[in-house]
Formats: sequence, C-alpha cells, structure tokens
Amino acid sequence: MKTSWRTASLVASAAAVLALTTACGQDAPPPSSSQNVGAAGAGDYAGAGGDKASAQPSTGPANSAGKLSAADNAELGKVVTDGLGLTLYRFDQDAAKPPKSNCDGDCAATWPPVPADDATAGEGIDEALLGEVTRSDGTKQLTIAGWPAYRYVKDVNAGDTKGQGVGGKWYALTPEGKKAQAADQPGLSTRKDPKLGEIVVDKNGMTVYRFAKDEAWPKPVSACTGACLDKWPVVAPVDINDTKGIQKKNYMTFTRPDGAKQQTINCWPIYTFAGDKAPGDTNGQGVGGTWYAVRPDGKPVGAPEK
Repeated sequence: MKTSWRTASLVASAAAVLALTTACGQDAPPPSSSQNVGAAGAGDYAGAGGDKASAQPSTGPANSAGKLSAADNAELGKVVTDGLGLTLYRFDQDAAKPPKSNCDGDCAATWPPVPADDATAGEGIDEALLGEVTRSDGTKQLTIAGWPAYRYVKDVNAGDTKGQGVGGKWYALTPEGKKAQAADQPGLSTRKDPKLGEIVVDKNGMTVYRFAKDEAWPKPVSACTGACLDKWPVVAPVDINDTKGIQKKNYMTFTRPDGAKQQTINCWPIYTFAGDKAPGDTNGQGVGGTWYAVRPDGKPVGAPEK
C-alpha cells in the first residue's frame, strides 16, 4: 500500500491543526496513535446481516473439496479455494491441536464443512498440511494445518469472500492455515459501496454512520447516550495523518458527557453499528429514519432533505 498520504509536511500539518482547534468548539485536536472503537465483535455463525442462513449444505459433487489452490485476493492476499474456486474458512471457536470442530446444526448449515475424502493439493498448497477431523456425526472434515475448513453459503461465485470477518470469528484460510487479514489500512478511509456510493469506513473496514439527532454547530453534541451506545459504538479519535480520502476541514474530536473523546467528520459525531458483522455491511443504513452512512465530506447518505 502506498503511504505517501501519511507523510504530509510538518508545516502543513501544524497549520491544519491550528485551523481545526478553532472550529466547531473544538477542545483538542485528534491525538496521535489513536484507535477506533469498532462494532461489537460478538457473534457466532450468524450471516453478515446477523441472520442465520436458511440454506443447507450442498450434496453431491458440488460439496466435494476437489483440488485446493492458493488464490490471489486483492484485499486478503493468498487464500485457499476449493476445486470450484470457492473460498475456504476457519472458525475461531474451533481448535487445531488437536483438531476439533465446534460448528454443528444451524452453524453447519451456514458454514458447510468441507469433506476430506477427495481433497488434493493443487498449486500453492502444501500437501503435508492437509488432514482430517472426525465430526460429531461421524463424517470426515478437511483440515488445513489442523484447522477445520468450511465454505460460506453466501459465497456463490468463485473468489467471493463474503464470510471474511463475520461475527469477528470467521476468516478465510491462508495456505499456511492462518487467518487471512486485509492489508493494513488507515484509521479512517473510504470505499465504494455498490448501493450507497463513496462512504467512510474505519480501520477494520466497518461502515461509519452519523445520527440525525446529533448536532455539529456551534459545537458537536452527541444525542446517543446510555443503551444507544451498545448498538452504536462511538469512533474514538483517529489521528488526521491516519486518514485517507476524508475531508480534513473541521475534522476534530470533542468531549462527550461521560468524558470520553469522540471523532467527528465536518464536526458531526461518527459511530459504527453493532449490527454490522463483517466489512462491507451497511445494516445500519436508515435505521429508525435517523442513522445514515457518512460520505467523505461528513454528509449523511440518503437522509431526507430538511
């Protein structure tokens, strides 16, 4: 990843910070080395929208593993795919030493176990890392470096990785059996959503939102308190040099009533949504007619005109 955007001159940065400290009642510029408060990592085998997938594991030849390959993924690097090009995943609640699968019942309907009987090592796959584990129903499941392998029912095309990060527990398998991870990305950046257009995401790729009941002028005020924060975690301060594609004007933090610092874009407080289980989810869009994804300039996507 190119990092030239991180290396703005000291003079320009100092001038930007000086300008920011006087806008919207700013009480302090964003500190360095800050981290986002992301959506809740809790979750199990639920689908990307928090629902249990109703599809059942496929049967017959389509369910076989076939020749495994190490496929290149633009975001995740090398991931393991089966003979049909479908991505294979691992589950954090499983074990590798010794191998054990803890995904049964409804979980196995959403995450079909990959059979071990016909799996072979193709290009980029070390045959010595392939193994099997006996499941609770007596069937043999493929393992890679000890980790039981699964498909995801919402992956319908070769190369899909819709299961990546679901529930904070499911990850594509690398050829070494490790969890595939996206390359390091800024604390706040943007992505092109097929329905919403260019929107802001946090360092984990989770969609960022704003609340229609908040205020930005003359200074930021958050109307999301108490139980609201369980569903809409605040985005903690992110250093201005750790952003890409975000409007820098009026990019600042403010102090919440509980003393915590919250990040804003164009003075508007920003949040993530606990109902988003995987990068790319936009389940918070339009919730209650008051929550909307954020554009790079801080404006809400799809909010009704006032």
